[in-house]
Amino acid sequence: MDVMEPARASVRVESRRVRMAELGPENPLPMVGEPLQVPVSFDASVPREIVERAGTGYPRCLHPYRAQDGYSRVRIERELRAVVLENERLTAVFLPELGGRLWELVDRTTGTSLVHTPQAIQFANLALRNAWFAGGIEFNIGTRGHSPTTCSPLHAALLPGPDGTEVLRMWEYERLRGVVTTIDAWLPPGSPSLYVRVTVRNPGDAAVPMYWWTNAAVPQLPGTRVVAPADSAFRTDYEGGVTRVDPRDDDGVDCTWPARSPAARDFFFDLPPGALPWIAAVDEHGGGLTMLSTRALPGRKLFTWGSGPGGRRWQRWLNPEDDGDYFEIQSGLAPTQFEHVRLQGRAELAWTEAYSTAGVDPAVAHGDDWSAAVAHCGERLAARSAALAAADEALHGMRDRPPVVPVLAGSGWGALEDRRRRASGDAPPAVDPGAPFGDDTLGDAQRPWLELLERGRFPGAAHFVAGAGWRALLEAAQADAATLLHRATLAHAEGRVHDAAECYTASLDAGASAPAHRGLALVLLESGDVDGGAGHLEAACALDPSSRALLVEAATALLAAGRPDRALALLDTMAVPAVAEGRTGYLLALAATRTGDTARAAEILDAGLEVPDLREGEDSLADLWREVRPGVEVPAVLRFDMRETDGA
Repeated sequence: MDVMEPARASVRVESRRVRMAELGPENPLPMVGEPLQVPVSFDASVPREIVERAGTGYPRCLHPYRAQDGYSRVRIERELRAVVLENERLTAVFLPELGGRLWELVDRTTGTSLVHTPQAIQFANLALRNAWFAGGIEFNIGTRGHSPTTCSPLHAALLPGPDGTEVLRMWEYERLRGVVTTIDAWLPPGSPSLYVRVTVRNPGDAAVPMYWWTNAAVPQLPGTRVVAPADSAFRTDYEGGVTRVDPRDDDGVDCTWPARSPAARDFFFDLPPGALPWIAAVDEHGGGLTMLSTRALPGRKLFTWGSGPGGRRWQRWLNPEDDGDYFEIQSGLAPTQFEHVRLQGRAELAWTEAYSTAGVDPAVAHGDDWSAAVAHCGERLAARSAALAAADEALHGMRDRPPVVPVLAGSGWGALEDRRRRASGDAPPAVDPGAPFGDDTLGDAQRPWLELLERGRFPGAAHFVAGAGWRALLEAAQADAATLLHRATLAHAEGRVHDAAECYTASLDAGASAPAHRGLALVLLESGDVDGGAGHLEAACALDPSSRALLVEAATALLAAGRPDRALALLDTMAVPAVAEGRTGYLLALAATRTGDTARAAEILDAGLEVPDLREGEDSLADLWREVRPGVEVPAVLRFDMRETDGA
């Protein structure tokens, strides 16, 4: 007689060797400019409530974060901290050093990977702070786009779960919205589902706009179909238009089969109100990834890169070691990613997701009868909803239990904010027992701000803070050049442009500096004073001639303002090494072209120009090629547009 093996589960911390690009240093310049967003237009088929919500909640800028744009495309072997949750059915591998990414999820019964896990990690310019990488399941908070923390360490620790099995907890203070986020991952013995419970707490008194989307990368195979409980979806076409479509007949193509999609597309499924939220990527055997959640996370989306030249290029750009194609299924707080929801002061939002193998009949899920496919998959997932509800309740009950076994320390910004709140006496603390921010996490980035907080003296800082509390402390400190600069930066970030200009000017009067010239230049350019702004950009570069960040920003702004001659002069005189490579190489070629020297631009292109930080959908290299060599077909390696056809 066979003896059934007892159910088991384990959690372990280990190192994983991964080939990855170096993330490089953060950009030292404060992110006070408007975030790059493609303008969106909605046609009459989109409900009015979505259109109205889509116009609210966006931040003016991404301050106090700094951009992560110092990476290259050179990949080396590196060891990353990994937390492995495993039972008889699943193996889940989390990377707390990289935004808590769920990097691997394997169905142990079949040996199938449920998510796309590349052999190498290559950063590219797709996130709010620039750096992003493909693969796994990503957790996004803040505003539309990939999270500010997606390439940063999170605090991580283990603690006993509801059944004694250890839970992985990851948490961080999200600085854009001023909220505390916790992510609890739990894989009980015998469970076919990995449970992830997210709590977003607002410790402040004022309500804040909130955004959350969980993005899962799934292997794109010809036999995989996406099923969700909806008959229509809101489609975006990467040219700014949103319309309601039937994803099974999008201009004659059934895009529920991602491999068939001709172009990059977002499909936000229009789930009926109150429906159980789920989405499934069903492979040819009936397996594949399903994402089921409690009703607080109702949004569901399919994203495909498409089969156009730009989409194919992006697949290889993000997966340079030929790891195959992928698409994404996603779950979010709102029907579309253009919307935010409101999180009241001293309140929280929470939900639980379950990731599991589909385990459905592929003949039904892949059949021509969409209603039958939805009903069949829905029945299978509804059978798991009771276990999901039980997991949600159990994880809710342990949210405020303190973590026990440290795994990784995140940033010191939560600890600094907690110190400021406690010192002010009129604000609740940022910490709670379940998400502690210890003083031992305070580092060099926070020390100047601690001195301002505790002694009223400000020595100047390379990193930035936000909020009325810090504004008051800066205004009370001695008005020297450093203090005035940070007053200006904070005013600029808050949209108080007149105050920012006055403070930048006063800082320059107290002692010339490249950051003050740069800040004043941006204010002047925003107001339409192109020559005044250009002059201050050039002055900033003269004071810091080895700054690649300044050079890129200045040359980009001068070209946008129609001053290619001045951009070319800057590029030719700055002391930045390898100025003809990467982004600076592109700017040099563009400036040369715009001043009539297409031969020089051609030399740069022919040398194999590669720009690591190309923005998603950016077609600048192809456009440059068309200017330099009109009528000559653009090489495939320069195509990064998101259109269906080859174009000119």
